[in-house]
Formats: sequence, structure tokens, C-alpha cells
Amino acid sequence: MKKILVCEDEDVIRDFVVINLKRAGYDVTDVNCGEEALRVFEEEHGNFDVALLDIMMPGIDGFTVCKKLREKSSTLGIIMLSAKTQEMDKVSGLMIGADDYMTKPFSPSELTARVDAIYRRVCMSFIKPEESPVIESGPFQLNLKSRTVSKNNMLIDLTQVEYQILEYFMNNKNTALDRSSILTHVWGESYVGDEKIVDVNIRRIRMKIEDEPSNPQFIMTIWGFGYKWNEK
Repeated sequence: MKKILVCEDEDVIRDFVVINLKRAGYDVTDVNCGEEALRVFEEEHGNFDVALLDIMMPGIDGFTVCKKLREKSSTLGIIMLSAKTQEMDKVSGLMIGADDYMTKPFSPSELTARVDAIYRRVCMSFIKPEESPVIESGPFQLNLKSRTVSKNNMLIDLTQVEYQILEYFMNNKNTALDRSSILTHVWGESYVGDEKIVDVNIRRIRMKIEDEPSNPQFIMTIWGFGYKWNEK
């Protein structure tokens, strides 16, 4: 069963989300605060595929819950819910490990499309590939079987979104990839969000793989277009 954790303190919005996700075939557990979200996640031993987290809540806010859940699981799909449209809210959530964000109000179709896209990506993390299990590029090794990346034999802590972006880059070495193609490959053709989500994730990946993130040597920016993986 497709299991989702919904954390939203506004009853009307929470009920709306729960009803529509259940109609879409998801098994939904809903809570009204960050403390309950963390407690339930522990009690269920992390047995959730996706978590929807409201940002502004009394007590523990959504950012803190996101960070703690990401520390416990790299495969959990996390979507942030926000009533604000400020860019910093979106960037902050993505930088601490969220996979996507949605600005309230949103329609049932947008809700299910976003959750379906995240759920498909979570499922992909458990598919074992038939092709060669390792892609090498310079000091990096990407293991297709374990879906992990290491640099100089040191494992890099990545979310599944970050892993998929690196896999796409390393399968297209020295090739300029536009933001749209990266977005489609990782988030799916039905994704209706902002292309800026690509830039934030690239920034996050650089912080993990580059010796000097402000002077990247591997993920190069192609100004006005996108990015390129620089094969050393």
C-alpha cells in the first residue's frame, strides 16, 4: 500500500488533502503538528513513502520536521506545503532535503500529480538495474544497484533526487543539459512546478561533491541554458 504521512495544522486543509489522497489510492496517516509527525514516523519505523509537511506550524515547524525526517531516511519523498509565495521559503525547504514544494491553495489534480511523481521516484529507488552496476567518472563511482555515489571511495550522503540528477549527468558526460530536460528526467513529464527547483538541487549537490562549491569543477553552469557534467 502507498503510505503517506500528512502533517498540517489547519483542519480544513488537512481534511482536503487526506480525502483527495485516499481517493487516489493512498494509505494516509494525518497529524496536526510536527511533534506528532516525528512520533508517528518513529512508531511506524519510517514505513512511509511520502511525507507532506506544512511549513508554518506551532511548536516544531515544517523545516525542522523535514530536516529530522531526511536524517532518518534518504528515500522518503518529502513535499513542503506553504501558504507563502516567498522564494526563501521554497529554497530553504529544498536546501534541507525536501524534494518538492506546493503553495496553497492548490487543486486536487495538482496535489495528486505532485504526490504521484514523488511516489514513482521512491519506487524507482528499489528497482535493481540489469545494466552494468557502476558508472565511473573521475574520482566518482555511481553504483546503480545500491543507488549510491562515492568520491575517492568515500560515500556521499544523497537524497534520491540528488542521486537521480547525478546519474543523469554521469550518463551524459560533457553534454550540456538544459533545465527542462533535467526537470523532465527527474521529476517527470507531468511536473507542474518551477524550473528553479533544478537550480536549488544543483546548489545542494555542489555543497556535497565539490571541494569548493563556489568554484565548481564537476557540475558546470551553462549560462542561460543549464548545466554540464565535466568529465575529469
